[in-house]
Amino acid sequence: MGKSKYFADRLSDNWPTCQILDSRNCVEVYCQESNLDYNITVLRLFYLTSDVSVTDMWHGVKNALGILRVAVELECPQIVANCVDYLEAVPWEEAEEEEILKIIPGMGAQAEPVLARLRPVNPLAIVKIFLSAIRFSTSSPSSSLNDLKTSAQEQLEYMLTEDDDAPLLTADDEIKLEVRQCVNRLSSRFVNLVHSLVGDLQESVAKSEKLELFKSNLSDLLWASQILAKLESLRDFVYSWVETSENIVKVVEHTCPAGELSEAKLKVLEVTVKVLEAIGYGTVILPTKKRLNMIKIWLPFIRVVKFSIDSVTSDDDKNLLLKIDGELWQSLESAFVSIVLTLPSGNQAEILTEWLENKHIHYPDLTEAFEVWCYRSKVAKRRLTMLDESHQTTNSV
Repeated sequence: MGKSKYFADRLSDNWPTCQILDSRNCVEVYCQESNLDYNITVLRLFYLTSDVSVTDMWHGVKNALGILRVAVELECPQIVANCVDYLEAVPWEEAEEEEILKIIPGMGAQAEPVLARLRPVNPLAIVKIFLSAIRFSTSSPSSSLNDLKTSAQEQLEYMLTEDDDAPLLTADDEIKLEVRQCVNRLSSRFVNLVHSLVGDLQESVAKSEKLELFKSNLSDLLWASQILAKLESLRDFVYSWVETSENIVKVVEHTCPAGELSEAKLKVLEVTVKVLEAIGYGTVILPTKKRLNMIKIWLPFIRVVKFSIDSVTSDDDKNLLLKIDGELWQSLESAFVSIVLTLPSGNQAEILTEWLENKHIHYPDLTEAFEVWCYRSKVAKRRLTMLDESHQTTNSV
């Protein structure tokens, strides 16, 4: 019974009941019914010949775990070692992994190797894989690698997301700088592509390979804006989009007729809402002229797109797929209102006048901006008079 310390002890002369009749010929092992098969398997393993592979007896992770539990109870070091070697080497399904986490930690050092793949990774290794993934994800690889790129982007976002667990990575200044540089390179390629498309608008090439690249870059930029938002590093991204906005609208309007919906239009919309929110809520500070210009460029474009989408009939399956939820429209509307309210009152009056005369007055609804403008305009003289009087009083004192 050298294969089991439990049986060796029970059958030894030193066991307290060794002199009792039949005690050395019969050892009772108590087990739950659910573990009976595993106990029988362990007993069979005692009698395996040396030319039989023990791993052939496991028949999967679940069986190996059951055998391991019994082997630990019966103190069978060789069987435990074989189980551990097997479990450490084979792939696990999710349910099996959860079972391993329940069972293995209570088994001590002998089962530690099984948990190696589940242990926290060295922070330096996390940083290295994050930087490699961000470089790949922003490198605009060939279309054959789109699935790999999408997967890398999803995992990068997951690494930075705080859910039931803390983010896998806490970005320091060095990491933020590298991310900004990677996204800046992506933005630069996009800007160059947009300029190229503007120059090719009369040629058929603008509707083929370059347009596909245009849509792909838009997807990457949308993802990048979400990463930068998590890292509070949106400034360069917003500046680049602001400077290119006029040409982006030109490309989309020329390649996609006003009444026609397209994937490119909707992707442009999704990126633009991130930019407008950053501007409207003060995340990125822009001078008055640029804020006003963003309103003048994007307000007419978004109105027309909204009208096109609202015009899609329920039986138009192809276009119905392009419908987007109300949350995005609400976000765009709120961002427009916020930006309008940051402008000088004269500019606000100009925008509100155009809105009230526009046939698409229903979207975006600038009622809140109108109400605030009316109140500020009505009380402006009184407020400023009171302010002047306060200053005069202070100076006289």
